[in-house]
Amino acid sequence: MGSVVDRLQAMGIELPEPPKPVASYVGFVEHNGMVFVSGQLPLKDGAVTHTGLLGAEVSVEDAAVAAKTCAINILAQINVACGGDLERIQRCVRLGGFVASTPDFTDHPKVINGASDFMGEVLGEKGQHARAAVGVAALPLNVPVEIDAIFAIAQ
Repeated sequence: MGSVVDRLQAMGIELPEPPKPVASYVGFVEHNGMVFVSGQLPLKDGAVTHTGLLGAEVSVEDAAVAAKTCAINILAQINVACGGDLERIQRCVRLGGFVASTPDFTDHPKVINGASDFMGEVLGEKGQHARAAVGVAALPLNVPVEIDAIFAIAQ
């Protein structure tokens, strides 16, 4: 199956520098072999890739792409936490997905699949995780999706 870096390269993905926090927090906290990654937004090259609410301005397909962008940013944070060695990842334990939507929107899981499927593609079995997909009224910078994560890493 190759290394994580090999799979990313095969997908044409180069991990970016992790996005800077937009408020008073850090990008991740490592404690006893667990890495807690703060909520990541769909940012690429410092700019928001998607804005708006599901059920109004944003399609499920576009939001799933935004969720994948969040997952790429999560891996960028993990890369820093692992000192540049993604092979230290033992497991993606959990993803928490937040979807900004109208009250009648109910396809939150399909949106967060954009991140979940990506983790499975990149990490294989280590990418299988527990998950939450929650609807919210609004998210920072008017993005449609935000995702946080917990990983187990080798120390």
